[in-house]
Amino acid sequence: MSTRPRQLALALDHAESYAREDFLSGPGNEAALGLIDLWPDWPANALALVGPEGSGKTHLAMIWAAAAGARVIPARRLHEAEFPSALATGALVVEDAPGGADERALFHLINLAREQKASLLFTARTAPVSWPVAIPDLASRLRALPVTALQMPDDAMLRAVIVKLAADRQLALEENVVAYLSTRIERSFAAARAAVVALDNEALRQRRPPTRALAAEIFRGSVSAS
Repeated sequence: MSTRPRQLALALDHAESYAREDFLSGPGNEAALGLIDLWPDWPANALALVGPEGSGKTHLAMIWAAAAGARVIPARRLHEAEFPSALATGALVVEDAPGGADERALFHLINLAREQKASLLFTARTAPVSWPVAIPDLASRLRALPVTALQMPDDAMLRAVIVKLAADRQLALEENVVAYLSTRIERSFAAARAAVVALDNEALRQRRPPTRALAAEIFRGSVSAS
């Protein structure tokens, strides 16, 4: 007895838009956006942008990088960086700090940026004061960093994020699908991204439109965490 082969969805890359006009502003991120927009009149030359996974840190960092002409480097690669070159534009984004960053490299970068009056923007899941460092002078500098935090989305923001993430994947969702997903997933940007990816992949696999019925097949039994 023959069986019909299972249709596999291709894992295609979908570029997420980091344009300023595509940033979704709401109560949980207005303060952070305001401080990003305040540059170059920051309270210090360095700033830490803190929030949970998928909360919009990278989007805000890319908005600032475009405005400041900043280069971008992952924290884990600081030990490989030529700091005079990295700071050549006068602005640098360090993503996913501390990310196992070399402490001496991080200390040197902060000092050099201060000397050159260059601007630094760190993105991280936790505040710099909690980063595990052993160099006392580095710990002191991290404690002095101004911090702006991104909060988890409210219901309206969660729905808007689902719509944006779907649009980034050229996936048109009816309002009833968006409403259903928002009640079946954790209230977080990371969960919204995972849900949109799952729905898109299953729609491709089954060659079906991304309807509420399909969403129900995937997320039946799931209940959002408030």
